[in-house]
Amino acid sequence: MSDFAELKQQVDAFAAEREWERFHTPKNLAMSVAIEAAELMEIFQWLTPEQAADVMNDPQKVRDIKGEIADVLLYLVRLSSVLGIDPIEAGLAKVEENRSRTWDF
Repeated sequence: MSDFAELKQQVDAFAAEREWERFHTPKNLAMSVAIEAAELMEIFQWLTPEQAADVMNDPQKVRDIKGEIADVLLYLVRLSSVLGIDPIEAGLAKVEENRSRTWDF
């Protein structure tokens, strides 16, 4: 079993154990992804570029960042499971799509 399949299985089991399926609608899960992403942004909100580049030297910030990244990931895993989307496949397809795009910086 792949690492992703194992994570998906554990996330789905966790939700089932707590009988959260009724709350895990696509709308609620998408909102939760955004909320957790905002909590990740909040860590960096008022930092200078130099301070932001240095966050990994602060053990508390490292813990906070890891926790928020995990929260975003877990909600995305659950949302993809509820919708029947393979996020790895979708991500790889998006990288390929982006290869033909250009951006003006």
